[in-house]
Amino acid sequence: MASKQGSKSQKKKGKEVKKETGLGLTNKKNDNFGEWYAEVVVSGEMIEYYDISGCYILRPWAMAIWENMQVFFDAEIKKMKIENCYFPLFVSESILQKEKDHIEGFAPEVAWVTKSGQSDLEVPIAIRPTSETVMYPYFSKWIRGHRDLPLKLNQWCNVVRWEFSNPTPFIRSREFLWQEGHTAFATKDEADQEVLDILELYRRIYEEYLAIPVVKGKKSELEKFAGGLYTTSVEAFIPNTGRGVQGATSHCLGQNFAKMFQIVFEDENREKALAWQNSWAYSTRTIGVMIMVHGDDKGLVLPPRVAAVQIIVIPVPYKDANTEAIYDACTSTVNTLTEAGFRVKSDLRDNYSPGWKYSHWEMKGVPLRIEIGPKDLANKQVRVVRRDNGAKQDISTEGLVMNVKEILHNVHDNMYNTAKQKRDTCVKIINTWEEFVVALSEKKLILAPWCDEEEVEKDVKTRTKGEMGAAKTLCTPFDQPRLPEGTLCFASGKPAKKWTYWGRSY
Repeated sequence: MASKQGSKSQKKKGKEVKKETGLGLTNKKNDNFGEWYAEVVVSGEMIEYYDISGCYILRPWAMAIWENMQVFFDAEIKKMKIENCYFPLFVSESILQKEKDHIEGFAPEVAWVTKSGQSDLEVPIAIRPTSETVMYPYFSKWIRGHRDLPLKLNQWCNVVRWEFSNPTPFIRSREFLWQEGHTAFATKDEADQEVLDILELYRRIYEEYLAIPVVKGKKSELEKFAGGLYTTSVEAFIPNTGRGVQGATSHCLGQNFAKMFQIVFEDENREKALAWQNSWAYSTRTIGVMIMVHGDDKGLVLPPRVAAVQIIVIPVPYKDANTEAIYDACTSTVNTLTEAGFRVKSDLRDNYSPGWKYSHWEMKGVPLRIEIGPKDLANKQVRVVRRDNGAKQDISTEGLVMNVKEILHNVHDNMYNTAKQKRDTCVKIINTWEEFVVALSEKKLILAPWCDEEEVEKDVKTRTKGEMGAAKTLCTPFDQPRLPEGTLCFASGKPAKKWTYWGRSY
């Protein structure tokens, strides 16, 4: 009621209504992708730039998306008997240096605290780039016998990775939010199974929540997690830039960290054995991938299952219309949909025209807009406008909840199918180096037969190095096409062992 009273008082004062609708972006997605992305994350109220390079303020519109993914993932890992915990942000140098291969992989990115006030610290303290070395000394303390296994922990936290060029909001930042799971098992079989179970949850986050198709696969030895046994990932692709994105990773660490940190248990035969360990994570990078894949020249396009607001209700009064009745209908519509479990709000601001509001909420990517005007009131209906394709539909207020539920379901499916179709048209199957070079120049996601040799992969990186960045393996998909007998590696001419995705990446 306060909104309506405020509206009336503002109208009495003759407050000017803003009718301009020119909220569109100045950059086009297909013309200047980098500038478009930088503009849309700010105009869509996802982030605000901060005065430290590579650090960003995550605004509520972005945090709500992170929280909606978190609700899903946290519930699923709890079903797997994984418990949440929290470990400190800081790690001592002696502990960090303990696992040599691991720290070498992260060394350039580690930020150090060297001062307290004006005093130099006797021993510098690192800020975690990841938490293996933070957590595993305590795994060693807590795990004694086979009954202490499995130990399955997860933490929702931030990490800091300092050294990099070309910071990009969500995709590549100095500090980011993530979950990191760390688990220990008595057997490799248990660890192997969990790697795949977690990877499937990551697939579901991308496909069922963010409406983004991904490929599940295994990383090459060169691209695997430093110090781990093997790494699996879900890989997304950005057609506009021709770059792959590592969407999330699930690592089997083997027994390497167990050796370093003495995570030893007494098995059922009372013999000493090393634990098998996993670690796995997804981060706020997911939000950046979502923006890149779905956004358009009007701004964000948010998938309904993660959007902070799924439905925006906007009154469309005309000169002689019963404004109060229209506002009441908007409020009633919000209440009905809220009670049905939707995330919905109305925009009753009277100092903006309906057209301005349309542009504003389109910029912010709200999946569904409901318009209510005098004609809708008379016909006991509302007009529904989809953000994904602009389709308009008049629906009866009687069947509102059921219809909205179906429309939002269709929005998700259409967004996923559209993204998949765009991704699939970028996949290029090649057999020779010449074909590879052409496909790379055309910004393709390249599927190529490979001999699986590390030196060959290094050579490909060297030969493709340039302004756009070198090509590398993205992953070897679990879903392998048939490899005809006698197929040769595209890069070395040696017998091929597998099909692997290659390309440039973020």
